Amino acid sequence: MADIRSRRITVTGGRGFLGRHLVRKLREDRGCPDVRVADRPEYDLRTLEDIRRMFDDQRPDTVIHLAAVVGGIGANRDHPGQFFYDNAIMGIQLLHEAHLRGLEKAVLLGTVCCYPKDTPVPFREEDLWNGYPEETNAPYGLAKKLLLVQSQAYRRQYGFNSIFLMPVNLYGPGDNFDPAGGHVVPALIRKCLDAKQAGDERIVLWGDGTPTREFLFVEDAAEGIILATERYDGGEPVNLGSGREVRIKDLFTLIAGLTGFSGQVLWDTGQPNGQPRRAVDTSRAMKDFGFQAKTPLEDGLRRTIEWYRIHREESR
Repeated sequence: MADIRSRRITVTGGRGFLGRHLVRKLREDRGCPDVRVADRPEYDLRTLEDIRRMFDDQRPDTVIHLAAVVGGIGANRDHPGQFFYDNAIMGIQLLHEAHLRGLEKAVLLGTVCCYPKDTPVPFREEDLWNGYPEETNAPYGLAKKLLLVQSQAYRRQYGFNSIFLMPVNLYGPGDNFDPAGGHVVPALIRKCLDAKQAGDERIVLWGDGTPTREFLFVEDAAEGIILATERYDGGEPVNLGSGREVRIKDLFTLIAGLTGFSGQVLWDTGQPNGQPRRAVDTSRAMKDFGFQAKTPLEDGLRRTIEWYRIHREESR
C-alpha cells in the first residue's frame, strides 16, 4: 500500500461537491500535508494553457481528476454538446499532460452512465462495452468512457499508471440543490421542503417512478477514491457503489417521510425516466482495494436533509 502522505496531490474540481469531501479527508483523515486544488476561477481545465499552468504551479506527482460538467436528466438532455465536449477535452488533455510530465499516478473518475442502457443488473465491469448508453446521458457517459480507453492505451504503450473508477449516483451534504441542474436526491429533498413550506398538497416529478438507482453517500465515495489511490494500480475499471438498488418511487417515500411532506405526488409521464435500472456489482472494489460503503441510505438522507435545512438559503 502506497503512503500517500509523502505525495504531492492535486485534486481537480476540488471545490465541487465530491471534491470538498475528498480534500478534507485527505488532509484530516489521512494526514496528507500537500493537497492542492485545481478549479475555477484559477484554472479553466478545458484549455490546455491552464492545464499546463496548473502543472507548473502545483507540480503534483499524483492527480485525482474529479472536475466535470454534470447534472440530472434535464441538464443532460438540454446540453448534450457541452457535456460531451467539456468532459472529454478536460480529461484527454489532462491525462496526456500528466503522462508527458511523468506523474506517478492519475486517478480518473468515470460514471455509472458509461454503462449500456440494457446492462443486466448488477452492472459488472465486464459488461461495459456490450451496448450503447442510455440516450439522455450518452454524450456525458461516452465522454467519460473515452478516458478509460485513453488510460488503458497509455498504460500499454507508455507504462503510465492511471486508474478508472465508476461511482454510482452520489448524494450528501453540499450537493447541488438546483432543481434544474441537480440530481434526483437533492431535487426531491428541495421539492418536498419547498412544498411543505408553501403548504402545497402535491408535487410533480418526472417519469413514472419505476426506474431504479443505486446511491452512494459522498463521504463513502471519497473514502473509496482514497483507498484506490493508496492500493490499486490496475488497468481495469472499478465500480464504486453501495450495494442497494432502490426504486425512485420508494426513494420519494423515504424522503417525504424524512422531510415531513405528507402530500401527493403527480408523476409526469411525458418526461423521460432515464435508464430503467441501475445497480452495480461492487465485488471488484472490495477485492482489489478493500472498499465497502458504510452509510445506510436512510442515514445518509437524514444527514443530507439536515445539512440542507441549515444551508438552505446559501445553497439556492
